Amino acid sequence: MREVKNIVVVGVGQMGQGIAQICLMAGYNVILNDVQDIIIENAANYIKIGLKKLEEKGHFQNGLTTEDILKRLDTTTNLIDAVTNADYIIEAIVEKLDIKQNICGIALDNSPDHCVFASNTSSIRITDIARKCNNPANVIGMHFFNPAPLMRLIEIIAGEQSSIEAMNIGVEVGVRLPCLRGERYVPRVLKDRPGFIVNRVLAPERIYSDYVYDIAHEQGIPWQEVDADITGPNEPMSRLVLADFIGRDVSFHTAEYYCKALSPDFAPGQFVRKQIANGNLGKKTGQGFYDWTKGRPKPDLSKKAGIVNPMVYTAIRANEGCRVLEEGVCHSWKVIDEAILAGMNFPGPMRAATENYQQLAELLEEYSKKLKKPYLKPVELLKTGNFVKMV
Repeated sequence: MREVKNIVVVGVGQMGQGIAQICLMAGYNVILNDVQDIIIENAANYIKIGLKKLEEKGHFQNGLTTEDILKRLDTTTNLIDAVTNADYIIEAIVEKLDIKQNICGIALDNSPDHCVFASNTSSIRITDIARKCNNPANVIGMHFFNPAPLMRLIEIIAGEQSSIEAMNIGVEVGVRLPCLRGERYVPRVLKDRPGFIVNRVLAPERIYSDYVYDIAHEQGIPWQEVDADITGPNEPMSRLVLADFIGRDVSFHTAEYYCKALSPDFAPGQFVRKQIANGNLGKKTGQGFYDWTKGRPKPDLSKKAGIVNPMVYTAIRANEGCRVLEEGVCHSWKVIDEAILAGMNFPGPMRAATENYQQLAELLEEYSKKLKKPYLKPVELLKTGNFVKMV
């Protein structure tokens, strides 16, 4: 298997910064590439500060310093120059298919023949990204979870034409990247379906969330009370803080994609549309569900709104997990649970569903009618409980 020494990170916003940092920490030579110098400068500064903090806490061994690591970092706004000697390219740009296709084509046309192009897309099919490039065998998905230095999961996704070697290289790179919260979990996604494993299983809950957001907005319920309704006890960020951190535009574009790829039932709700129209995109604009102008919000989650039925989320996730199994994205419900735990820091839905799948199926029958969303109806694998055997 080909050795990877030189990695290029294309798109160094919030996610790309973290990816670049852990690539440097793993010992790779890294080039940051983006369209504006200021974006690259901000990313390089973020990485330097992050490494310095880790050095001060004693995370580096054998006398290694931040300065030593940064010697392996380079930057450029010229994509062709960036990929000239690349062994591995990680693309972390906006979730727009046409832009990703363009970057993929340029990058592989101007990099060595052995170079692997790994898209950090959270939902778009790898096959579609590779469709317009000359070497689709070298295109895979490498889906990180935010923030990349802290979240253990990296999904490695095969497109329809991805080579076994490219997939193996992706897994090897993923396993090598350090995580500050434990050992990496790097599952292979066996079929190129929208959302892959974790995001796909969690995607339909946005249908219910938009319903909740619209009710809360209409009734003037404080967002921190809604946040308290939907945030689990062990999550590193509350759900609405995380939504702001990722960007409301990212969620909006993803919902539009699922709307086309899976079902019209994923169409964004009225309040989310209002957020986008008003430019309240979260951290990047200073305002989302919360005010970010004075730093990361710390909502008081002691009082709940009481407008959410948590079991509906569990039922939706279990149902989509069964869809993932039906489609052959993975072959074990245990992989789904482990991936969600590693990527989101809360338990997956499948183990619990092995004991109460009938109750969950009945709940979905009720809520699919209540929300007028047929996509939420229980699938056959959940109704019968046959997924229990898929371990």
